Amino acid sequence: MITVNNVSLQYGGRKLFEDVNIKFTPGNCYGLIGANGAGKSTFLKILAGEIEPQKGDVQLSPGERLAVLKQNHFEYEEYEVLETVIMGHSRLYQIMQEKDALYMKADFTEEDGMKAAELEGEFAELNGWEAESDAAILLNGLGIPEEYHHKKMAELTGSEKVKVLLAQALFGKPDVLLLDEPTNHLDLKAIQWLEEFLINFENTVIVVSHDRHFLNNVCTHIADLDFGKIELYVGNYDFWYESSQLAQKMMQEANKKKEEKIKELQAFIARFSANASKSRQATSRKKLLEKITLDDIKPSSRRYPYVAFTPDREIGNDCLMVEGLTKTIDGVKVLDNVSFYMNKTDKIALVGSNEVANTTLLRILMGEIEPDSGTYRWGVTTSQSYFPKDNSEYFDGSDLDLVEWLRQYSPVDQSESFLRGFLGRMLFSGEEVKKKVSVLSGGEKVRCMLSKMMLSGANVLLLDEPTNHLDLESIQALNNGLINFKGAMIFTSHDHQFVQTIANRIIDIQQDGTIIDKQTTYDEYLEMKYQLKK
Repeated sequence: MITVNNVSLQYGGRKLFEDVNIKFTPGNCYGLIGANGAGKSTFLKILAGEIEPQKGDVQLSPGERLAVLKQNHFEYEEYEVLETVIMGHSRLYQIMQEKDALYMKADFTEEDGMKAAELEGEFAELNGWEAESDAAILLNGLGIPEEYHHKKMAELTGSEKVKVLLAQALFGKPDVLLLDEPTNHLDLKAIQWLEEFLINFENTVIVVSHDRHFLNNVCTHIADLDFGKIELYVGNYDFWYESSQLAQKMMQEANKKKEEKIKELQAFIARFSANASKSRQATSRKKLLEKITLDDIKPSSRRYPYVAFTPDREIGNDCLMVEGLTKTIDGVKVLDNVSFYMNKTDKIALVGSNEVANTTLLRILMGEIEPDSGTYRWGVTTSQSYFPKDNSEYFDGSDLDLVEWLRQYSPVDQSESFLRGFLGRMLFSGEEVKKKVSVLSGGEKVRCMLSKMMLSGANVLLLDEPTNHLDLESIQALNNGLINFKGAMIFTSHDHQFVQTIANRIIDIQQDGTIIDKQTTYDEYLEMKYQLKK
């Protein structure tokens, strides 16, 4: 268990936390959420003892061990992979080093023998004899095969190093586990393995993640960081989000009888519980949910941008015809004779690990690059708007402020009041709209690009990783906006829930440049692939 008592911290006059009191207990997984810049990573560092609060303290139960997912990917370059994982349990690793040093001595004394016996006893207590096999099991689960286990960390790619550091944090069954964005750079298989591991983990987990699907699968509670306070809620992310929306609605229905509201809440909880999986963790979460009262659900003070794409006209009979597109980049054929017909109601997700191929296809369809062979034809009633993965050309070196920048893309109304109002709905308020676009953060640039697309009135949207750099609120708002969009769409995203809730068709570009094309949802497609592999 980890207990936070009256913790306060401020940076340069800005209060990040004020008198935070919270207990994180064993058997639970807490999703720590909050807007970008709210201090989620800082709070994890306070829990880990890496940052001292100005007031208050953090207490770990006596004898308990805390493990943290390390963020410096180059910290262990000289060490072997297996050794790096075992270093996650610092006391065990220290004993192993001391033992090796003793047994290497040429003049091994009686005193050394007694010391060695002590170390061997503690080594056995800490399951030292299983350390290498336990570390290997974690690495294999995360997709690091045995032939890599004795390589130096310096020989691994960036995403492989992330997996090793994750295995290091999980190693040795820590009592408290702190994970900051653990799914970043992980492939789908590794994410699924991690979800399963955390669902069955019996100690305390506190996780920060932008991946809603992951938070929904692993969390028993949501810790909501807002206005310097942390409120604890039972349930996963979707339950937190929808119950806060329900509470907002109930607040506005002041005249509704309490009994009616209780019935509404009970129906809402029953619906959520019915969807839960049969895992141990989902069962315990269901019991917690059933105890919730009206007073336990609260409207969130979180602000969501307003994202809505309204086409100027409906698409006619023809949307897009693609025939025989082939493209080679740097000697690698990324698209090989790709053909498909896109209907006016299609919301196509480009999935699979071939990101270069996905981006190349979108850039060809937008006329940014030419295919080596093949053709594509947009229907005469279509108009396209594009969200590129790299948006730097729109902002770098620009001397325009936000209002001036957006004015270029507003064909109907270019007045200051309209543009300020539009930016306000995208959470740029007051004097923020006078900021130069060249100094915006990654998330702010994405909100600008989405504003540009909304003003275009296009009836076909092409989006390449639009959720990158966005906080959970903006991802949720964009997700809802694209579900409601009454046009056609081709998009890519690493966000599982985003793809599952929007796409009605999946195109998976293979490593050889060919495609698998299925009119289905993402989860159904993954299940189909899984069945084929069995």
